[in-house]
Amino acid sequence: MKDQRKQLIKSLTGQAILDAMPEVAYVFNKDNQLVMWNKNCEVALEYTAEELYLKDIYEFVEENTIDENSNAISNVFTNQTEQIIEQNLVTKSGKKIPILDTANYAVVGGEEYLIGLSIDVSKLKETQNQLQDVIKELQELKEQLQAENIYLREEYKGHYSYDNIIGESEILMHAISRIEKVAPNNTTVLLYGETGTDKELFARFVHNKSKRKDKSLIMANCSSSSALITESELLGHEKGAFEGALEKRIGKIELAHQGTLYLYEIGELSLDLQSKLLSVVKEGKFERLGSSKTRSVDIRIIASTKHNIEELIRKQLFREDLYYSINMYPITIAPLRDRIGDIPLLAEIFVQRFNRKLSKNIERISKKTMLEMQRYSWPGNVRELENVIERAVIVSTGSLLKVEPFLENKEEDHNDGLLSLSEYEKRYILRVLQKTFWRIEGPKGAAQILDMHPETLRSRMRKHQIKRP
Repeated sequence: MKDQRKQLIKSLTGQAILDAMPEVAYVFNKDNQLVMWNKNCEVALEYTAEELYLKDIYEFVEENTIDENSNAISNVFTNQTEQIIEQNLVTKSGKKIPILDTANYAVVGGEEYLIGLSIDVSKLKETQNQLQDVIKELQELKEQLQAENIYLREEYKGHYSYDNIIGESEILMHAISRIEKVAPNNTTVLLYGETGTDKELFARFVHNKSKRKDKSLIMANCSSSSALITESELLGHEKGAFEGALEKRIGKIELAHQGTLYLYEIGELSLDLQSKLLSVVKEGKFERLGSSKTRSVDIRIIASTKHNIEELIRKQLFREDLYYSINMYPITIAPLRDRIGDIPLLAEIFVQRFNRKLSKNIERISKKTMLEMQRYSWPGNVRELENVIERAVIVSTGSLLKVEPFLENKEEDHNDGLLSLSEYEKRYILRVLQKTFWRIEGPKGAAQILDMHPETLRSRMRKHQIKRP
């Protein structure tokens, strides 16, 4: 057998030919025995020359590629056709080297042989994997940008805001001063304020004054009637995470990466979701619904609530540790009744806005009307004032703003008797419905002003026997 090998080497013009090849080169016979190779083959396979001689070539391939190799070898010897296989080369120590194997047919001294050449593609594979990671990252970024654009378009459609914060009262200036101090930092801010005080506008002010102003401000309403919907909107979900999850969804926490997340009415989050939010606040970690992969985000959190969080803690409706995490810098947004000096300026701005919107030319508000508006308690705050002004601009025909009677609580102010809570709720719901022309849903519907789910409002209307005339 050694004589045969010597003859083969001589016939192939010497071992020097194989040794000169920069790749792994080898020759084996029809019995799949290795009979000739170069130095690169010994180095790659980690065998000595004595160990390699007549070694079965199947010892160098993975078990799951044996059939593929067998077919390729058969084609070489039977059809004399070149064969190319991409596989792993198994070394003596068990190490696997990704290679591109090329095999060709040769006849030497009347004997048939397979001449093979193996190219190490480890670096190519590594580059491919890195490229795939980059492509995956770009795809995720593309999905995030697409989702963010969709969100911003939808959010803009129903967006309620002013060009800036309107007013000059001392209590308002104090809140603005506190915002200007904290805005440049990444400190979590908690905004306290009644319904209609436009806490969202103050959240925008914090974001626009921060170092993240060039990134997104993502709004998340925590007061959804469904805990699952709220959790999906915040955390996102994988396809099939729950019934109805037909495709993957990026949550608002992820959308807010490197920007600001505004959590509206955080006091209404479920306890289970509060626990998951705590991980986001403290560590920047979360998991999508239906996924076990922990994701990291860099976000600033601004939260708002109309509730007394400490009272919710006493009722075991809010986690105390989450409260301490978000209450790092509390800011109270004063109700409109505490800043009556701002009502004339707000009313004027609203009149100008609705003049443009409705093609009207209202120029004046009577002193009597203005005094009535300043005496009114405004339970719906700035949002209610805006709705009242819009309706007044609609019904006014000349240059003077005519405000229809809306101060139903004036009689109550002059009445020594007190209303029951149920009666007060009925009258207030009725008043808001009248101001919104009995529109229940939508950006300027009664449900939004009352900060209720539309179905909750309909239930209260049935309870109080309130029917549209």
